[in-house]
Amino acid sequence: MEYSAKTFIQNYGSILLLLLGIGIGSLIGVFFPHFVNNLKPIGDIFLNLLFVSVIPLVFFAIASSVANIEGDSVLGRIIGMMSLVFVIGIVVAGVTSVIFLYLFPVSSDLPIEQAKEIIDTATQDSWGEKMVRFLTVSEFSSLLSRQNMLAFVIFSFLVGIATRKSGSAADMFRKFINSGNAVMGNLLVMVMKLAPIGLGAYFAYQVGTLGPQLFGFYAKPIGLYYIFGLFYFFTVFSLFAFLAFGIKGVKRYWQNNILPSLTALSSCSSLATMPVNLLAAKQIGIPDTVASVVIPLGTTLHKHGSAIACIFKIYIALLLSGKEFFDPTNLVMAVGITLLVSIVAGGIPNGGYIGEMLIISVYQMPTEVIPSIMIIATLVDPLATMLNATGDTVAAMLATRLIGQKLSDPIAEKTVSSG
Repeated sequence: MEYSAKTFIQNYGSILLLLLGIGIGSLIGVFFPHFVNNLKPIGDIFLNLLFVSVIPLVFFAIASSVANIEGDSVLGRIIGMMSLVFVIGIVVAGVTSVIFLYLFPVSSDLPIEQAKEIIDTATQDSWGEKMVRFLTVSEFSSLLSRQNMLAFVIFSFLVGIATRKSGSAADMFRKFINSGNAVMGNLLVMVMKLAPIGLGAYFAYQVGTLGPQLFGFYAKPIGLYYIFGLFYFFTVFSLFAFLAFGIKGVKRYWQNNILPSLTALSSCSSLATMPVNLLAAKQIGIPDTVASVVIPLGTTLHKHGSAIACIFKIYIALLLSGKEFFDPTNLVMAVGITLLVSIVAGGIPNGGYIGEMLIISVYQMPTEVIPSIMIIATLVDPLATMLNATGDTVAAMLATRLIGQKLSDPIAEKTVSSG
C-alpha cells in the first residue's frame, strides 16, 4: 500500500499540484475579478520563461534528431507520413465541424459592431510576399523571435540535414547539439516546476477578464464551439490514438496528455505547450526521431482547433452577411480556407488574425463583420489552443505507426538507465 501511494505521488504529484494551482486561480478569477490584474505578471513571467526556452529547445531537438537519423529514406518517410497525417487531420476537423453546424445551426442574430481594431498593414501585402515572410527572414537575429517560428524550424531542420551530409567532419558539432538537447531538456524540467503558480495566476486572469463576455451576444456560437470541441477532443483524438496503436495507444495518450492539455488551456499558446508535448511524447514512447520533427513542425502547421474555429468563423461571418453557409461552393471554399488558415495561424496567443482577412477577402464580405469574428476567435482561443497543441502528439503517434516503428517502453528504459 505504501509503495502504491508513493508511486501515485511520483507519477501524478506534479499534475495534482498543477490542478490545485489552476483551481485556486479560477476561484480567484470568479470571486475577486478586480484582483486578477495583479496576478497577471506572475503568469507572464512563467510564460516568458517557457517562451525563451522554446527557441533553443526547438533548435537542439530538431537539429540533433535529424542529424542522428540513419539513412535518407527514414527522414523522407517521416516527412511524408507527417504531411499526410497533418492534411487528413485538418480536413477531418473541418468536415466534422460542417456536419455539426448543419445539425445544430445558429439561428439567433448577432450584432455587427463597428471596427475598433486597426488591421495590421502587413495583411495588405500580396500572398507571395506573405509566403516569403512566413517561410523566411532577412536577418539571422530575426530567427530568434517566436513570431518567426516556422522559419526557425526550417532553419533547424536544414542544419540537421547539413550535419548529416558533413559526415565525420561534423562529429564535434553533432556532440554539441546532442549535449544541447540534453541540457535544454533539463532546463525545461526546472521551468515546469513553477507551473502550478504561473498557470494558476494566468487562469485567474483569464476567468476574471474573459468570463463575463461569455454570457453576451456570442454565447450560443461560442457554447457550440466548446461543446463540439470537447467532443472532438475526447472522441476523435482517442480514435486517432487507437488507429495508431490500439488500446495501448489510447491509454498512453490520455495518461500523458493531462499536463499538455492544462498548459495549452491556460496559456493559450501552442509554443508554450510544445516543450511539455515533447516530454509527453517521450513518456508515451514515441521515438525521438519522430517526435522532435513532427511536434515542432505541428506547432505551426497542424491545428485542429484553428480548423474548427475557422469553420465557425466562416459560418458566423456568412450569417452576418446574409449568405448561405451550406451552399456547396461556400462549403468547398470553407474547407480550402481552413487548410490555409490552419497553416498560417501562428503558435502565439490569439494569433491568426490574417485568417479573418482571408475569410473577408474570399467571400467578399463587409469589413464590419471583422470585429465579430475576432471576438469569437479570442473567446474560443483556450480550447482551440488545447486542440491545436495536443493534436500534435497524437499526430506523432500516427506518423510513428505509418513509418513502421513501434512505441518504446519508457518505464523499462527508465529502469535500465537507473540501473
